[in-house]
Amino acid sequence: MDTNYMILLFVIGFISSLLSGMLGIGGAIVKYPMLLMIPPMFGFQALTAHEVSGISALDVLFVSIAGVFGYRKGGFLNKSLINVMGASVLVGTLLGSVGSHYITDGQVNIVYGVLALLAAIMMFIPKKELDDIPLDEVSYNKPFAAILAFIVGVGSGVVGAGGGFLLIPIMLLILRIPTRMTIASSLAITFISSIAGSIGKVATGQVDYQTAVIVIIAGLIAAPIGTIISRKLNTKILQWILSVLILGTTIKIWIDIL
Repeated sequence: MDTNYMILLFVIGFISSLLSGMLGIGGAIVKYPMLLMIPPMFGFQALTAHEVSGISALDVLFVSIAGVFGYRKGGFLNKSLINVMGASVLVGTLLGSVGSHYITDGQVNIVYGVLALLAAIMMFIPKKELDDIPLDEVSYNKPFAAILAFIVGVGSGVVGAGGGFLLIPIMLLILRIPTRMTIASSLAITFISSIAGSIGKVATGQVDYQTAVIVIIAGLIAAPIGTIISRKLNTKILQWILSVLILGTTIKIWIDIL
C-alpha cells in the first residue's frame, strides 16, 4: 500500500474518531463520506460503498469501546437505557449488515442519505432543557425506546454505522435523556450495535482489512482525546457541533446521489 495513501487514511480515521469521542457517535456519520470521497480527490482508487461500510463497521467497534472507557468514571452511563436499546439495536444491526450484501452501492448510499437527513432534521428541532435533571431521576418509555433502536439498527447495519448519529437525536428529542448521559450511553449502545454490524460485514466479505487496520489505529488514539475535550465543553456547544456536522454531511451525500 502506498505510504501517502496510508497517511491519508490515518488522518481520516483520526479526525472522524476525535469527533466521535467528543460527540458520542461511532464516527460513521463523518467517516463514511470521508472514506468514500476523499481518496479519489488525491488520485487514489475509490473505495466502494460496500468496502467503506465494512471498514466503518469494524472501526466503530473499536472506537466506540474506547470512548465508553473515557466516560465510565463520570457517572453518565445509564445501564437500563444501554440494556434496553442495546439489545434491540443488536438484532436490527445484524439483519441490516447481512442484508446489505444483497443491495447495490447506490442503494447503500441512499440508506445513508436517508438516515443522515432524519438525524439532521431531529437535531435542529428545539428541545426542552433537561440537563438539570438529577441523573438518578431520569426515566423513559422502554418499549418505545426498544422499537426505535431496532429501526435504527437495521439502517445502520446497512451502512456499517453504529447508529450513534441517529440514536443521539432520538434520545435527546423523543426519549428526553440529558445531553451528557445521552452522549455517554449512546457510545455504549453504539458498541453493542457495532458487534452485530462487524459480524455481518465480515461474514459477507465486505471488509478491506488493510485499510480497516490503519483507520482503527488512528481511531483508538483519537477517540479518548475526544472524550477528554467533551468533558470540558458546554453541552449546547456539543449539540450545535453535532447538528452542523450531520447537516453538512447530509447535504453533501444527497448532492452526490442526485
